[in-house]
Amino acid sequence: MTIDSVAKQPAPAEIFLPGPVLLLGAPGVGKGTQAKALMAAYGIPQISTGDILRANISKGTPLGKAAKALVDQGKLVSDDLVNEMVADRLAQPDTTRGFILDGFPRTLNQALWLDAKLAAAPDFLPVVAISIIVDYEQLKHRITGRRISSAGRIYNIYSNPPRVPGICDIDGSPLVQRLDDSDAVFADRMKTFEAQTAPVVEHYRKLSRFEEINGDQSVEQVTTAIEAALQRLRKSK
Repeated sequence: MTIDSVAKQPAPAEIFLPGPVLLLGAPGVGKGTQAKALMAAYGIPQISTGDILRANISKGTPLGKAAKALVDQGKLVSDDLVNEMVADRLAQPDTTRGFILDGFPRTLNQALWLDAKLAAAPDFLPVVAISIIVDYEQLKHRITGRRISSAGRIYNIYSNPPRVPGICDIDGSPLVQRLDDSDAVFADRMKTFEAQTAPVVEHYRKLSRFEEINGDQSVEQVTTAIEAALQRLRKSK
């Protein structure tokens, strides 16, 4: 199986193939939940560069060994190495109906590489990008308001507070805030996300392969909006 697996496959007219989908969203927008919904709806995999990297390192592949050497030195894995790992993953047969990209492309160079790679396949479907948007303050409440019990039960002091502040409703254990849910960490993560994502968003916006979805709705409403956006983007092409 080659990268041609990503190409558009013959299918009955009633079957919608989403093709390659880049799902964007800041921390806390519910991107993971929506990715799972799309996987279930279309029978397509979620391709996470983090998962790919860990799998290659764990299996000791040549790419994994090269990546581990960089990670052990505290260095970032290069775009070229990440691109090679993604290319290997796209060659798997489960990508024929499409796939959801998570964490890739993270830079404009990666986006340009991906576009060229898919364009090299006959009758390819280009990447379309969907960005889930939630107001900054709402996102902040979702993340910084999160509290977790010793058993892993999740509360939110703004939207789903415990009956007794700081105490789990079920087992009475104290609720804690994870270190990476603090105001300072959230602000840093948002700055990093915006800086990395802006060039990629602008790239696909210019190509008319981008839509924004209001994430401040129910999970089901967001899923419906994403599916409708995918239909519009594919029909326009």
